[in-house]
Amino acid sequence: MPKDPTNQKPFLRALRGEIQERPCFWLMRQAGRYLPEYRETRAKANGFVDLCLRPDLATEITLQPLRRYHMDAAILFSDILMVPYGLGQPLSFREGEGPVLEPVRDAAAIDKLAQNLAGFDAKVAPIYETVSRVQAGLPATTALIGFAGAPWTVATYMVEGGTSKDFANVRLLAYRDEAAFKRLIDLLVAATIGYLNRQVEAGAEALQLFDTWAGVLPEGEYRKWVIAPAAKIVAGVRVKHPNVPIVFFPKGSGLLYREAAAIPGVNALGLDTSVPLAFAQELQKLKTVQGNLDPIALCAGGPALVDAATRILDALGKGPFVFNLGHGVIPPTPPANVAELAELIGKWRAKAA
Repeated sequence: MPKDPTNQKPFLRALRGEIQERPCFWLMRQAGRYLPEYRETRAKANGFVDLCLRPDLATEITLQPLRRYHMDAAILFSDILMVPYGLGQPLSFREGEGPVLEPVRDAAAIDKLAQNLAGFDAKVAPIYETVSRVQAGLPATTALIGFAGAPWTVATYMVEGGTSKDFANVRLLAYRDEAAFKRLIDLLVAATIGYLNRQVEAGAEALQLFDTWAGVLPEGEYRKWVIAPAAKIVAGVRVKHPNVPIVFFPKGSGLLYREAAAIPGVNALGLDTSVPLAFAQELQKLKTVQGNLDPIALCAGGPALVDAATRILDALGKGPFVFNLGHGVIPPTPPANVAELAELIGKWRAKAA
């Protein structure tokens, strides 16, 4: 279970709305290919799926960036596609291509996956062990984030068979056979609630729900396939874990971020790079906001990084805020640039009015 009974971890306080003198920070994909120690550890696994299911290796990878940069939070090293894997959908990762899944494109295929829900926890049990191991190895003031992909984004991979440029297959299925697609979304909601609850029981102290492809949907479909499933998941987690902070990251939502912010039980809103800082300040009146440095600026380093990060800190640092990227660290990023960013955040203080 979470090990912060006195609520001393700054990241958890920030998610609950407390304004910090020095903003908390962590980075999406902070444990990844830009770190040489990650590449060395990954080479010990028999592919990426095996890496996610090896508690010894996944624990080591989760902790690696903390040793370098002393982030306020660690995020479990895993992948959003471990949910379809747990439901029995064949999954592999090809170098230079990304995830490859056997496409699910009709009601019969969806019903077949639904039969595997009862065995889900057993199939992903090593991930829960990783959570417990990471929690045992964390510094006293560092929080542990568990996570899952939101149903819409996970469904895009399941239906398309991997990463897509136009999302045509998944959107056509949602339009042409809404009942079948809703069955898939409902299945993912049920699996994700259980998956996140088990992560909390294993030691996760906060949760993030990633909806990476939320921004490809028009308004009505967004409400149906992004807002409604996320609300069900948050409510489902709240039944068992009413006090665990939850971050929702519906990337690319634009003006619809306002609706995401209104989901009951969401503590913080992750913002992508495209969100203007003036709009972020408006959202900050509703929730803690998290974001939204351009990962390319981090990769570039130097004056571009300092200028972009300082503008975000000056705009959002006086309110409830967690510094992060607008998406994940990209592989070419020099580790020294992340150190430069960590130092900048550590020294920043709000200017007196």
